Amino acid sequence: MAESKYQMNRIMVQGHNIFRKYGKVQALSDISFEVMEGEIFGVIGPDGAGKTTLFRILTTLLLADQGQAMVNGFDVVEDYTSIRKKIGYMPGKFSLYQDLTVQENLDFFATVFNTTIEENYHLIRDIYVQLEPFKSRRAGALSGGMKQKLALCCALIHKPEILFLDEPTTGVDPVSRREFWEMLGKLKAQGITIIVSTPYMDEAEKCDRIALIQGGSFIQIDTPENIKDGYANPLYAVSSESMYALLKDLRSCERVKSCYPFGDAHHVTFFDDSFTSEDLEKFLQSKGHNDNNISKIRPTIEDCFMNLSSPGDAS
Repeated sequence: MAESKYQMNRIMVQGHNIFRKYGKVQALSDISFEVMEGEIFGVIGPDGAGKTTLFRILTTLLLADQGQAMVNGFDVVEDYTSIRKKIGYMPGKFSLYQDLTVQENLDFFATVFNTTIEENYHLIRDIYVQLEPFKSRRAGALSGGMKQKLALCCALIHKPEILFLDEPTTGVDPVSRREFWEMLGKLKAQGITIIVSTPYMDEAEKCDRIALIQGGSFIQIDTPENIKDGYANPLYAVSSESMYALLKDLRSCERVKSCYPFGDAHHVTFFDDSFTSEDLEKFLQSKGHNDNNISKIRPTIEDCFMNLSSPGDAS
């Protein structure tokens, strides 16, 4: 199992009972977790779930109200200067110098960490070769995908042991998203521990382990496969010609436990196994739906998230 793979490695990042509030808003509530050496650990959840607040605490930019966080064996409050030398951080909002060129940004960050581009070129080579044709262009004039690559290069320039990436693919085109995750796989192969947050549930599949976060709390931490295996109810994809009317009628059925639109189908669960797909077909025909397609499917991480975060926690 994937879990046993990390038991022999050391803990690189850990949080214990972390709380953080902004006024009356509880941004984080009792967050506890561990990230093991050499894994890609994903924090998966929607906007406003608390991802950025957690990352700012772990990267020593924000103090928690309660709890403790350790990064590479150092306390985020007492040893923040030591932590900053060991980590790379890529915030969600592009934060490099827009008026400096690509080359000037890279040179500046290398100087800050008392290193050079050449010294750790092996880490950034695959990314840098894509940036090199634009090295004289101002950072503010780059495309979203190229800004992302430049920010990652700057975060890697000092050869960090741990890389924190806060929603790095938000607003980036699908091709750049795929290329970015390929880069993360290569960085992991070079021994870098990676913690990444994303609202895109499909990106969870690219992580070794994930923490699903909602309303400032972790609702489950495990491998993507284990989370999907733990989905208790049989899940069906249901479609017909009139999808909006189908959604309303499915939700009106007393035997249907949950029903959510997913792409070109609605994903449906029942309250108990005594209600079958054949029974659902009869119900839908009674409502005037005669072109139904009902098939049993394996849940996605998004299905699991909806199931775990729904009121009453569907089990």
